[in-house]
Amino acid sequence: MKKIFRFLLKGFLALVAFLLIAFIVLKLVYNEDIPKGIPGQPADEMAFKILDAIDHKEFTEAKEIHWTFRGVNRYEWKLQQNMVDVYWDDYRVSYQTQYPKISFAFKNGKRIEGEEKQEAIDYAAVNFNNDSFWLVAPHKIMDIGTSRQLIKEDGKEKLLVTYNSGGTTPGDSYLWEVDENYLPIAFKMWVSIIPLDGIEATWSDWEMTDGGFPLSRKRTFFGFQIPITDVKVLP
Repeated sequence: MKKIFRFLLKGFLALVAFLLIAFIVLKLVYNEDIPKGIPGQPADEMAFKILDAIDHKEFTEAKEIHWTFRGVNRYEWKLQQNMVDVYWDDYRVSYQTQYPKISFAFKNGKRIEGEEKQEAIDYAAVNFNNDSFWLVAPHKIMDIGTSRQLIKEDGKEKLLVTYNSGGTTPGDSYLWEVDENYLPIAFKMWVSIIPLDGIEATWSDWEMTDGGFPLSRKRTFFGFQIPITDVKVLP
């Protein structure tokens, strides 16, 4: 028994050491400082070019966007009503994006109250903020509470967007790279929930939706595709 315990302990310590070394290596690789650029009109002009490239006006006029994230959370986002129905397991939350306190929560079709209601609303809020960002992040580059800087890097112009307020993790920054038509192709992230600085995600396979604006159909992070499925836009 002692030999088995010692064997398991050695294995556990070896795994911990491996993970620690891997994290240190990744931290050394992804340890970029947030770049500094030109704020104000030059940055905003680039932001408007990006919004034109992705038909942002048509996006703002869409009635609903439906999608599923990770095969777990299902969303029916009613943009004109500032409301989204969030479904998971036996729960449904009618989440009011601008006035969360008036949201409703249900379990097995029955309305719930008290602590269980608040926990369900909190779950819906956190997940909607994250999952909708991965769906439509380029449309949020001029949201209220954001600031922008024009970055000149590697012979290209890029747009750094910082979310100073709002959302679940204020203070996060994203450096957008675009193609020759100002269509987003990637961003680097400086975010509180990831302890690596400047890690990149790609955005590709843009396709036109029924709402008259395109969405990326393939977003990859660390070589893995972000699991967004069943996307549907109701114009």
